[in-house]
Amino acid sequence: MVNIFPGAERAQRTLFLSLFTAALFLIAACGTEKTAATDTTSSLNAAPSGVVPSPQSTEPISIAAVGDIMLGSSFPDASGLPPKDGADLLKEVAPILARADLAFGNLEGPMLEGGASAKCGPRSTKCFAFRVPTRYGRYLKEAGLDVMSLANNHSSDFGREGVESSKRVLRELGLAHTAEEGDVARLNIKGRKIIVVGFATNNVSYNLNDIEKARRVVADLARQADILIVSFHGGAEGTAAQRVPYGRERYLGEERGDLRTFTHAVIDSGADLVLGHGPHVVRGMEVYKDRLIAYSLGNFATYGKFNLTGALGLTMVLEAELKSDGAFLGGRIHPATQTKPGGPRLDSAGQIIPVVRQLSQADFGQAGVKVDADGRFTRQ
Repeated sequence: MVNIFPGAERAQRTLFLSLFTAALFLIAACGTEKTAATDTTSSLNAAPSGVVPSPQSTEPISIAAVGDIMLGSSFPDASGLPPKDGADLLKEVAPILARADLAFGNLEGPMLEGGASAKCGPRSTKCFAFRVPTRYGRYLKEAGLDVMSLANNHSSDFGREGVESSKRVLRELGLAHTAEEGDVARLNIKGRKIIVVGFATNNVSYNLNDIEKARRVVADLARQADILIVSFHGGAEGTAAQRVPYGRERYLGEERGDLRTFTHAVIDSGADLVLGHGPHVVRGMEVYKDRLIAYSLGNFATYGKFNLTGALGLTMVLEAELKSDGAFLGGRIHPATQTKPGGPRLDSAGQIIPVVRQLSQADFGQAGVKVDADGRFTRQ
């Protein structure tokens, strides 16, 4: 057939090439890593700046959460640092953390060069102070972590200098943090405003023993967020502390919180997910008013002086899926273990799974999560 419009074919080819190029660009954009899809303008703990937010999504949001992280200490000397300068400590669990929309951990010790600890003398055998090299911060980033809590009993081991150094390292890496009063992490994920706030039992962070103040703080933050995550460092420590008691807990003469009352109070005030750490063992999980409470995530990556025998060496990556309004949909336990001197390794035997099942049922009955053999869990 004779083409009676000789310019049309050339125009069609030009249009096709333009559309093909645009399609390749879109495919490449969709393949970028998690950090590129997260709005980092607010992940550096800045207050909202008036930037027009992304359109809100109704898609569920996946949260990965782990407990205590202390990748090695240069105090009192370098003998407390791991082989290969710690480069391999998180590699095995990194894929799980990296694929979550938001990954959270508790930074158990300041990232600092030099400084002095008023907490422990250099030859102390009954006092533990940690000082993590600042260069180790990149391992958190490379593993896929997004938010670190400094609201714990070790972040101030080297005083205010240590806290500020930790915050600076995280900020330079593009990681959010929650530390002292007023310092909360703000992120934008899938167009949702996410806030993470940390509580502990010290005089620097919001104190979980002051429940009325916790209610006010959480209620105020809930008005600013689409999803509000509360982290807390509390509870007694050790293998005898796997159960969540009624009433206040004490450890070494210190008030470690009435955790049942605290967790319910912050959810009543607007929290959507509550993540606990501090006892160095994993505790059970509860669903309260459609919101998930993990009472302790245990030791996760604790190198060096930590006791990792028995229950102290069982850990997990907690994966939770939340509705766009923060309600709990379901989750999965990714089991792991630590053996001396430390560092998480995925556990094909799944040793922590029946432990969480039993503790959740024993402590919370019908409110406890239902845990399947493969680690998946839901509300009962």
